[in-house]
Amino acid sequence: MNKKKSKAGTYLALILSIVLFQHASAQKIAFQDASNFYLYGKATNTPTPYHRVDTAKYNDLPPVVKQLLTHSTGLAICFKTNSTAIAAKWCVTDKKPGNNMTLIAQKGLDLYIKKDGKWQFAGVGRPSATCNEFTIAKNMDNSEKECMLFLPIYDELKSLEIGTNEGSKTTSLENPFRKKIAIYGSSIVHGAAASRSGMTYPNILSRKTGLYFINLGISGNAKMEKAAARMVSDVQADAFILDCIPNPSPEQIKERAEYFVKTVREKHPKAPIIIIQTIIREHGYFDLTVQSNVKRQNEEITAAFNRLKNAGVKDIYLITSEKLLGNDHDATTDGTHPSDLGFYRMAEQLAPQITSILSKYQIK
Repeated sequence: MNKKKSKAGTYLALILSIVLFQHASAQKIAFQDASNFYLYGKATNTPTPYHRVDTAKYNDLPPVVKQLLTHSTGLAICFKTNSTAIAAKWCVTDKKPGNNMTLIAQKGLDLYIKKDGKWQFAGVGRPSATCNEFTIAKNMDNSEKECMLFLPIYDELKSLEIGTNEGSKTTSLENPFRKKIAIYGSSIVHGAAASRSGMTYPNILSRKTGLYFINLGISGNAKMEKAAARMVSDVQADAFILDCIPNPSPEQIKERAEYFVKTVREKHPKAPIIIIQTIIREHGYFDLTVQSNVKRQNEEITAAFNRLKNAGVKDIYLITSEKLLGNDHDATTDGTHPSDLGFYRMAEQLAPQITSILSKYQIK
């Protein structure tokens, strides 16, 4: 009996020592404002850090466009740390979630860490309220890690703090990308309906190519207004991509596309301008009205492109849409917006075409 008690006591002491050791070795998380680190993806300087454009400069932009440009899609915090855990505190708005998006995509965070020279998914910040705190990655080694934390796709980010082990070394990471490519576009550029923010096709392209992509996606409202043309042309970029054709009507494309391209060209005489046709709507294979509208949108942008070329506008390119989503009809979430599979396929198709064009201008 005494031996059994002695053995039980030994086991208890061992368990207690392990628990006490783990408790003692657990490190507290210290938070610092994300403004201490490099912010990737900004189009212009803004008074509010996580807005993409200072819309106060463009009084004639439609109010809905101004509101959408407060969304932090395409932005990422770049830092390096030897911490074994990475956490975040962040606040967004009380906007209700979209019916074709995950909460993680709309209001959450998406962490990538460079491994063997490539950016690799490492974890997400899961939102549960307007203000959140979440440990995104833990139990890592204490080597220095290069990190990118992609910000919410479809909400305004009010504040953000990055948390790492107390006493660890956490500093800003220099811009890890080269050149700047501005993409003006629809909800597909904006990021609907990726499961998390790192899976939008501009963000996939940045990791695949090493190029710096500025996301000017304006969900449902990239209609090539004159004010939008001025806004895009004010962005300092080495090249411009117009993937906005899903939003304007065929009549608006005919009326506005040439003015839009010429406005950008006037401010950027040598920058290549790449126009992408609208992707085929999967439900358009059955909905004949949708099918007809998409066909007319692509016909009108192709006609506008040809008129521009014939008028002597140089360094413009047109990418057609046939292969962007594959041919199995399974690459969208709702018949219109790509799923992660769709965005991956778009990036796979677009990357070689875009880099081939840009290489002619030493943008590589």
